Amino acid sequence: MKIDQIYTQCLAEAAYYIESGGEAAIIDPLREVQPYIDMAEQNGAKIKYVLETHFHADFVSGHIDLAQKTGATIVYGPTAQPNFEAHVAADGEILYLGGVKIKVLHTPGHTMESSTFLLINESGKDYAIFTGDTLFLGDVGRPDLAVKTDLSREDLAGHLFDSLRDKIMPLADDVIVYPGHGQGSACGKNMSAETVDTLGNQKRFNYALRHDMTKEEFVKEVTSDLVTPPQYFPKNAVMNKMGYESIDEVLAHGVIPLSVKEFKQSIEKNKALVIDARSKEAFAEAHVPNAWFIGLDDNFAPWVGALVTDLKAPIVFLADHGREEEVVVRLSRVGYDNAIGFLEGGIDAWKDAGEPVQSVEQVSAQEFEKLYSKGANVLDVRKESEFKSQHIEGAKNFPLDFINEHIDELPKGEKWYVHCAGGYRSMIASSILKARGFKVVNIIGGFKALVKDTDLPTTEFKEQVTML
Repeated sequence: MKIDQIYTQCLAEAAYYIESGGEAAIIDPLREVQPYIDMAEQNGAKIKYVLETHFHADFVSGHIDLAQKTGATIVYGPTAQPNFEAHVAADGEILYLGGVKIKVLHTPGHTMESSTFLLINESGKDYAIFTGDTLFLGDVGRPDLAVKTDLSREDLAGHLFDSLRDKIMPLADDVIVYPGHGQGSACGKNMSAETVDTLGNQKRFNYALRHDMTKEEFVKEVTSDLVTPPQYFPKNAVMNKMGYESIDEVLAHGVIPLSVKEFKQSIEKNKALVIDARSKEAFAEAHVPNAWFIGLDDNFAPWVGALVTDLKAPIVFLADHGREEEVVVRLSRVGYDNAIGFLEGGIDAWKDAGEPVQSVEQVSAQEFEKLYSKGANVLDVRKESEFKSQHIEGAKNFPLDFINEHIDELPKGEKWYVHCAGGYRSMIASSILKARGFKVVNIIGGFKALVKDTDLPTTEFKEQVTML
């Protein structure tokens, strides 16, 4: 028996490869499926099952493409109603994979179709559970992300309480827990940075598995401190349920080199959004007018999903040479399948053609300290929970996550000095605000630099309640 966890940091998502006796199962695959196919071929195995723990909201799964390319059977747990060919398993149903068994445990709560897959090894012993978004390390899945339901989040939290206590907690302490996400995912409030643990440890340290916890206490704790999920979540859940365009087609029309003239035409005629996926330093120095910075070398896909409100928006982009396909793949992971090309030759080609460029004004933390004493406006674009933990006195909290919803609340005639924790989010915010006519200056190094390198007054530090 072979188990591989394939962890994608950008999405804080874990897919799994299980193999036994020349047969393989893939659990919750990402959109680009070739790596799973290659893994099976290298091991001389045939992919028999694509197991989906639920209709994911935070990314588009590769289940349909993977099944079409390999002949594997897509499997969901009870109550799922996918709009494509799949096996909807019964609660307790056994799937056979080489010399091992996989038992389907219906664990509703995160969503009603949510299921956990229990791996039983060759000796017949319960070996591991693949919990999807039902159980995380240190946390459980939030109960407000279902595609469509008449149940309240309190109702779903009640189902989750029962699922954990009836299906998961009775399992032996040495059973290994393989969750669907780790720290950084918006599918849970405050999960651990670790990505594998034993169930026994989780029973001891996970607040949601306290043996003396009442259902009422559980519902209250699980539903508290939740913020509105990113706007793309329900759209991705629908794509996972209804189907989508093949990744091969997305790449074919997305990884297209465009001349400066073609790039301009895409912006003017197709109303394409320009995303600059280079480094924040390169973007600040020179970029195409009105482009949005969302750099590849951080949480690129989730930020595209949070900020680009139209899933079908045509997108043209700039990227470092050789990373163009990576941009299109990572866009597709969150359902943005309408990339229509990249600027061939990048910003240099744009400048060589005599086209205008813009830049982002920046100041160091020490330089800002002098401006602060003169009454400079501070715009803190971190999450509300980060801001409440500690912030610069007098700063206005304007979370990047919800910049589109609150843009009209920001006075346009004033200059804003923008910061986040380290500089990535503030550059995104600066680019969007600048494209919309605001006067912005980015503070290099963000809050970390402001605290470390200056004597600016801050509020008293409080432990951050939630990662959301």
